[in-house]
Amino acid sequence: MSSSSRLSRSLSEDRPVVALWGCQLGTGARSYVVEEEDDFLEHLVLLKTVCLGTDAGDEPHVVAVDSKNAFGERRPVPIAMLRSSRLLTISFKHLELVPPVTFVLQCGAGPVYLSGQHVILEDDVMSEVCEEELSEEDADDEDDDGAS
Repeated sequence: MSSSSRLSRSLSEDRPVVALWGCQLGTGARSYVVEEEDDFLEHLVLLKTVCLGTDAGDEPHVVAVDSKNAFGERRPVPIAMLRSSRLLTISFKHLELVPPVTFVLQCGAGPVYLSGQHVILEDDVMSEVCEEELSEEDADDEDDDGAS
């Protein structure tokens, strides 16, 4: 079962849907892309930790994020610099990114592990339509109850 089908199934039950995600950057894969979904819902990527693997050498490891900024431009921005002799892990509290977003290992051989949450929010337009339909149904039910 793909992760998108699990998320879609969960979306009908609870809102918002939160799924854990993670990736490894290193010599084999220097970048990782969190794709934009075509489901007309709002998606957020919450980066929580960037951690240097135990196999990493004592060299600087720079992780950058490439995502659209407020002006719609894409520029890689370094967000973490790790070194096995000094700093092994960085935790983020409020780093929210809108897909598509690319994480890039700009410097170092890795491995560097990233983990966080993929959040799917209910579309406001769809929720307003659903609320209107429910209120109309409630009004119709009340009219039917009053007529009997």
